[in-house]
Amino acid sequence: MFNRKTFTLKEIEQLMNDVCSWDLCDHLCKNLIIKLKGYKQLIGKWCTSDKTYFKRAAFTMIASAVIHEKAISNDTIDDYLRLIQEHSSDEREHIKKAVSWALREIGKKDFDYQEKSIILAYELKKSGNKVQVWIAKDTLKVLEKLVQVEGRGRLITADSKMGKEK
Repeated sequence: MFNRKTFTLKEIEQLMNDVCSWDLCDHLCKNLIIKLKGYKQLIGKWCTSDKTYFKRAAFTMIASAVIHEKAISNDTIDDYLRLIQEHSSDEREHIKKAVSWALREIGKKDFDYQEKSIILAYELKKSGNKVQVWIAKDTLKVLEKLVQVEGRGRLITADSKMGKEK
């Protein structure tokens, strides 16, 4: 039985070597890795990995951190935007979808990050890189329709049930 309190980052990397699906990758990231002390150092390391699920994990952790870490700093989120910009040209389906997810979740943090995410999406679109254009279009469908709903800490899409009731 695994004990999250004694799991090391090295053991996580060994475990990740056996990941062979996007859903298992996301589950491990959202329910185990992001709860470990020091997980942020894996994000920067794994963004450059040539292994599909390591790289997907980096962006899954970004999305999860922005959603769940209440005390996440603006500097950290700005670093995540930089990582998205630098590592968003990977053509692998499971990676580009995770990059898109991370950018959308950053944009939902608040109106300032909505604006920063939209600006980055337009930069990606302008790049002409096929993958970055796809990510831009995918994220802009959500980012340009975000609204603030009373009682919610994060922005939500105006197309959602709660967003329409606003």
